[in-house]
Amino acid sequence: MSASRRLVAVVLPLGVAGPAAATAPLERQPAQQEGVFDLHHYADGKAARAAVEDRTVYGAVVVTAEGPELPTASAASPVVAQLLREAVAERTAATGAGLRTVDVVAAPATDPRGAALGASVLPPALAGIAAGAVVSLLGLRGIRTVGALVGAATLVGLVAAALAHSWLGVLTGDWWAEAAVLLSTLAVSAAVAGCAALVGTPGIGAVSFLVMFLGNPFSGAASAPRMLPEPVGTIGQWLPPGAGTTLLRSVSFFDGAAAVGPALTLLWWAALGLGAVVPGSLLKQPPTPAAPTPETPRRALVA
Repeated sequence: MSASRRLVAVVLPLGVAGPAAATAPLERQPAQQEGVFDLHHYADGKAARAAVEDRTVYGAVVVTAEGPELPTASAASPVVAQLLREAVAERTAATGAGLRTVDVVAAPATDPRGAALGASVLPPALAGIAAGAVVSLLGLRGIRTVGALVGAATLVGLVAAALAHSWLGVLTGDWWAEAAVLLSTLAVSAAVAGCAALVGTPGIGAVSFLVMFLGNPFSGAASAPRMLPEPVGTIGQWLPPGAGTTLLRSVSFFDGAAAVGPALTLLWWAALGLGAVVPGSLLKQPPTPAAPTPETPRRALVA
């Protein structure tokens, strides 16, 4: 199966730069298969490469005097970078021009296929579910619950950054920024504890199902969110596993580009979960028994 056919079910942002007469044939061919590329036009190759580095597009076709060039970013998704190379090469071959590819933001040499990063979505989610469940089942309430969840998430973030960055070398950005992103465990654990505080033990199962059976497969960690059919890809980015993976890619490989959206998603999950812990605990507290009213002493009757 050709790469162009494999891309029909998804929409990938692709930049185009160069003289209109030279780029017209390249633009017409993707248009023959609606839904393959979402084309973004740029004034020149420099602007197109900047868009790749800013995570606006996955790649860009730049027509130069030496021939067409394809800047990609395998750090954003090795799968998408490979598919773009195949698809664009197929189209440029029809024009009789060779294609030169440039990996402007390369995946680390220790994880060229992104397998380790793709596998990193599951452990923080499991740790968050475990932390939220343990805190809830132990009966911790109020501020003690918040402190336990923040402490557990901090420990997970530090250990995960030490393993992924310092030991395996699959992350290459700022160490502390990566550790902070790996605190996405807090978004899951807070949601578990908050839901359990409001509705009881069934809340643990409800959030666990949402994170494991929807958040994990919908995250697009193994490929890219845009490789998933809509609205699956969008839903995945609203859940902690997908938002955490996207944010981790941004801070580790792209100097924080396109990090605001997923960061806000994780903050909302954590804030709503922690915000539900205190009122939920108050609702579950047994009512304080009223103090007995002292009886009025009877006066002896005077004969």
